[in-house]
Amino acid sequence: MPIETSEWIWYNSRWVKWEEATVHVTAHALHYGSSVFEGVRAYEGDEGPRIFRLDRHLERFLDSSKLLRFDMGEHTMERLTQLCIDLVARNRHKSCYIRPIAFRGEESMGLYPLDCPVEVVLFSFPWGPYLGDEAIEDGVDVQVSSWRRFAPGTGAPLGKIGGQYVTNQFVSIEARQNGYAEGIMLDSFGFVSEGAGENVFVVKRGEITTPPISASILSGVTRDSVIILARDLGIPVHFENVTREMLYLSDELFMTGTAAEVSPVRSVDQIPIGEGTRGPITKRLQEEFFNIVEGTIPDRHGWLTCVPQIQSVAVQD
Repeated sequence: MPIETSEWIWYNSRWVKWEEATVHVTAHALHYGSSVFEGVRAYEGDEGPRIFRLDRHLERFLDSSKLLRFDMGEHTMERLTQLCIDLVARNRHKSCYIRPIAFRGEESMGLYPLDCPVEVVLFSFPWGPYLGDEAIEDGVDVQVSSWRRFAPGTGAPLGKIGGQYVTNQFVSIEARQNGYAEGIMLDSFGFVSEGAGENVFVVKRGEITTPPISASILSGVTRDSVIILARDLGIPVHFENVTREMLYLSDELFMTGTAAEVSPVRSVDQIPIGEGTRGPITKRLQEEFFNIVEGTIPDRHGWLTCVPQIQSVAVQD
């Protein structure tokens, strides 16, 4: 979907205008996928925007950087936290999507990457529901993709690494061209792994099952949040292998992600899930999630980082 541009971007240790944040065509990441990134949401609040689980997102961002042997220099956890807050404030967002990205830049060609400098960028923009405005309430239709999630030892699924998302693109393209909102990948053993950009949850007889880390999933921040909320509500959660037919036979099915938030699935491969509508457990978890991020109920887990609104800033060269 098109990006609604903002004003400011943090680019290699300075603030620049959106249109000035350009990358050279010889950048290593452009050729070999040597980048790591995050997606973080900030929600509108009565006293300004509030960033959801910024600490966990930045922790994963730095973990992903470690996997690619990035030297992040001055971009420590504390520095990145403040930069995200400053970014939202400078762009005067009420709510937005924040994208930190680090990548290997120019100066060297070839697969060996350690001679290339690491560039760090943070930008933000307004972004609505990833799977469509009706997805949150009505649910979406998905398919089991013909593309598989990569096998253990052939990638680093716990890292949010740019080059690994080529397969996810295949999944998304296939699903959209076949008339579905999203695709779900199986892992190399034939068990359910994850969606193109979401984690998967199966509900059966009032209990939740979600694929374990060993199913080559990305350990999602929203996934973790929903697991915590389910336990708060007394809903059992199991981490077990999920077979394809368990999707079809589930009472409810939903997917989670920073972009997708908590999105119900109403059918898989044209087979209705339950009654073909959002189920009661999915609805309950959605309500709890959105009530917290929107400030209707207290932020009992300390997930929200408040952003003070500012009227003017001095641009740092």
